[in-house]
Amino acid sequence: MHNFKKILKTFLVLFVCITLLTGLDLALYPCTFMRNDVHSVTTRQYDDIIVGTSHGKMDIDPEVMEGITGRTGHNICVGGEYGIDVYYLTKLIHEKQKPKRIIYEIDPGYFVTEKEEGNNYLLFFHEFPFSKAKLEYFWNSIAKCNFRTVLFPWYEYSLSYELPKIKETFTRKVTKNYDISHLKSDSQEYHESGFIERYAVDVTKLKKTEPKLYKEGKVNEENMKYLKKLISYCKENQIEFVAVTTPIPIDTLRDYSDNYNAAWKYFGEFFEKQDVEYLNFNTQYFKAFTHDLKAFTDYDGHMNGDAARAYSKVLAEFLK
Repeated sequence: MHNFKKILKTFLVLFVCITLLTGLDLALYPCTFMRNDVHSVTTRQYDDIIVGTSHGKMDIDPEVMEGITGRTGHNICVGGEYGIDVYYLTKLIHEKQKPKRIIYEIDPGYFVTEKEEGNNYLLFFHEFPFSKAKLEYFWNSIAKCNFRTVLFPWYEYSLSYELPKIKETFTRKVTKNYDISHLKSDSQEYHESGFIERYAVDVTKLKKTEPKLYKEGKVNEENMKYLKKLISYCKENQIEFVAVTTPIPIDTLRDYSDNYNAAWKYFGEFFEKQDVEYLNFNTQYFKAFTHDLKAFTDYDGHMNGDAARAYSKVLAEFLK
């Protein structure tokens, strides 16, 4: 009897702790655009899924592409999205629907750097519905994080910013409200298709910053491992796989020509060996779209909305 009471107390304590942590998560973890993205790709059927980094997020508009190709699509790119994230996002999507094509926007700098700890670790995983992909993702990625990332996912976000929005955040989650009106700022806005439109800027006032650069001989083996796993997974499941590198401003290409030339050579050879189509708009398709800084909002290569829509038409023509 005494042992039974101890076990019961233990379960009660665990229940209270789990309930408290769940409540805090509902109230304090913000409603990010990734919440909308994951909800869309797990509840609707799309022909094309666009994955990759912030270049893909701001440069590729699925709605514009649909007008050319006739294929539905959703953009689930985001800054900080590494190969391991793309792999498990793809597995999750394939569990919930049957996409015909994965379009992977390739930023070479992401293959020589390691995924940084922080809210980007949870940005994707946190929104996964319960699934086989989520369990595998947790074991191979999230379990290696700082314990606070797992138990207190909101700790990476500013409480001074999130506390005033507790009621709104809690209500959105409980009522399953996926309205996108709050995903808009003075500089950009999120679209239902997953595309983020950046507003045009005065390029004469832009300051140069060093992008994530590819370094010859410094490729991160884990990043490449998950890229290979993704390609194999797509082939095994009859999903077309296309790799794309979006245009970069000519000023940046000149400043870091050695890094970019090495990157183009490496990935060109890699995708050729993998028998994968690689559309690089900085090499063989250089003349297909402008590299003038006026089309961008920074030197890194994030386009303004008008340029992104124009580029999406060009990309769609190649894919069609």
